Amino acid sequence: MNRLLSLVPILGLLLPITACSGRDNEYDATGTFEATEVTVSANATGELLSLRLQEGDTLKAGVPVGLIDTTQLHLRKMQLYSSIHALGGRRSNIPVQIASLREQIAVQRRELTRFTELQRAGAATTKQVDDLSAQLSVLERQLSAQTEALGRGNQGLSNEASTLSVQVQQVEDEIRKSVLKSPIDGVVLAKYSEAGELAVRGRALFRVADLRLVYLRAYVDASQLTQLRLGQEVSVYADAGRDERRLYKGHISWISEKAEFTPKTIQTRDERANLVYAIKVSVANDGLIKLGMYAEVRF
Repeated sequence: MNRLLSLVPILGLLLPITACSGRDNEYDATGTFEATEVTVSANATGELLSLRLQEGDTLKAGVPVGLIDTTQLHLRKMQLYSSIHALGGRRSNIPVQIASLREQIAVQRRELTRFTELQRAGAATTKQVDDLSAQLSVLERQLSAQTEALGRGNQGLSNEASTLSVQVQQVEDEIRKSVLKSPIDGVVLAKYSEAGELAVRGRALFRVADLRLVYLRAYVDASQLTQLRLGQEVSVYADAGRDERRLYKGHISWISEKAEFTPKTIQTRDERANLVYAIKVSVANDGLIKLGMYAEVRF
């Protein structure tokens, strides 16, 4: 009896240790939740006229949420259109400009025909016919040269107008890029600029993340890696309170091809493993999962 009583304190010490050890074996790896994040930067330089969003707002892809001043771009566009219009006024009307020369050629041909008939009748000399033929040949060469010169001039103007049209398209593209939009559906995580500030090309304006599908980044050792495959369904336990966990179904969406040293902030089933592999588990978010929240995963 005394021996049994003496064992009670020892058993009392062993029970908590066993409970902790059992809890450690409830999961195969732990990690934190992350999401697909996009940092939206300015694609133009100018005053930020508006940025209608706040942290926590839900954005739709392609819906305008802000605008960078486009006054100078519109003025440049108008200037280019004026230059294109001016080039149109400099184009040569080839049929009109060669009409006189064509008329001279027509007259010369009629004269050549008439003198050829007179020559046959003995009323004109061969020299007169030859002279008229030579004059006609000169006029035809002049017509060809003038037509070619006018055509080259018009082609040069057309090429210049095409270059200006491309510049107009470039300006229009810059104007479109001055309208700020989110490329994805998501929630605003951070806002870096306010209306009235100077937006510089490449400067971050806000950051948005798609929280509908989140990813748990965890690490596994080599022995666990052999049991995993892409698309495999796993159980994810996210913290739901002090002593509660919420169960989610997840799927392995990515497995790293390279091993790395164990991150200090991550625990795996075998903490003594020197090299681990990163994996991502995709989880449909019911709105309760927050970025950076810790979770456990069972394979």
